[in-house]
Amino acid sequence: MRLLPLALAALLMPATAFAQCGGGFSGFVQSLKQEAMNAGYDVSTVNGFFKGARQDPKVLRADRAQGVFQKPFIEFSRRLISQSRIDRGRSMAQKYDSTFRRIETTYGINRGVLLAFWAFETDYGSFQGDFNTRNALITLAHDCRRPELFRPQIFAALELYSRGNFDPNRTTGAWAGEIGMVQMLPQDILDNGVDADGDGHVSLKTSAPDALMSGAKMLSHLGWTAGEPWLQEVIIPAGLDLAKSGTGSKLSVQEWQGMGVRAKDGSLGARGLQASLLLPQGHKGPAFLAYPNFDVYFEWNQSFTYVLTAAYFANRLEGSSVYRAGNPDQGLSGAQMKQLQQKLQSHGHDVGKVDGILGAKTRAAIQREQQRLGLPADAWPTPALLKRL
Repeated sequence: MRLLPLALAALLMPATAFAQCGGGFSGFVQSLKQEAMNAGYDVSTVNGFFKGARQDPKVLRADRAQGVFQKPFIEFSRRLISQSRIDRGRSMAQKYDSTFRRIETTYGINRGVLLAFWAFETDYGSFQGDFNTRNALITLAHDCRRPELFRPQIFAALELYSRGNFDPNRTTGAWAGEIGMVQMLPQDILDNGVDADGDGHVSLKTSAPDALMSGAKMLSHLGWTAGEPWLQEVIIPAGLDLAKSGTGSKLSVQEWQGMGVRAKDGSLGARGLQASLLLPQGHKGPAFLAYPNFDVYFEWNQSFTYVLTAAYFANRLEGSSVYRAGNPDQGLSGAQMKQLQQKLQSHGHDVGKVDGILGAKTRAAIQREQQRLGLPADAWPTPALLKRL
């Protein structure tokens, strides 16, 4: 058993401890073992957790091959959302109605929100990933791309192991170390795990109530506000100032109404709510207002396309109609997106990594260049913009 609370032990370590990465893999594992013992874990616990640990090259390949996020919203959402997934989601809502009622009462999270994550992460628990979780975390911590994210997760998994809730040789999940039906990292399980079925264990791989309640608790702790919307499809008027669109711009619902934005179905949220206008494929494609709860999605996943699709699917599961796809201008291929990012960099914009993915920094840079060139400033990259640059 450990002698110090994990968080306290971390504070007592040198500031550089979590930044270490690279070097020989066996030496790296040995340094992790020493760090664990310095934190107060006994030798038998440390040896039991790290016994058989190995580097997994498949994890690194998966980390570098996330091409699905290059897909535009319409294609991505149509790929992920099928009628069978909608039907099964509604069936699961009925099957676990008592759990969802507890969630709604305790945390104020709509069932559609959790059902969408459950569907996208593991297809309602049917495939939870077959990567060894301990090995995945150690591999990613050893790799020097994001050690600050993954190294602490190793020690969180060690803590779960010390409590009897993690088998280092048999626990499997996603390539990035997430576990269970809604794919939570070990530290998230420590912080938000709920034994909803009352069996004495937090079992996110085998217990849907545990997984759903734990996911709801995490969303609540990330800042979800009960009773407020998260995303709503809207219709925008001709002549709208498109430079006000994007996640970086927030106006009140009253201000959006004053500019002619209206709900496609029903009515908009409360007049004082702040909201962003999202045009994922430009002003000729779908349009949405994103409310404060939408920001919480980015704490779950950093991909704009994934987040928007998950939020939209939550609406569909709660009865909303299919979005109006419109007729968006032609987008760019992955290779063209990389060319555009390089051109934007040459114009002094920070687009982050040149990866062909339309991320937040690239969208902001596109919008600024569209304004400069007198083009519709909707942050949607087109061949015409690429040619102009």
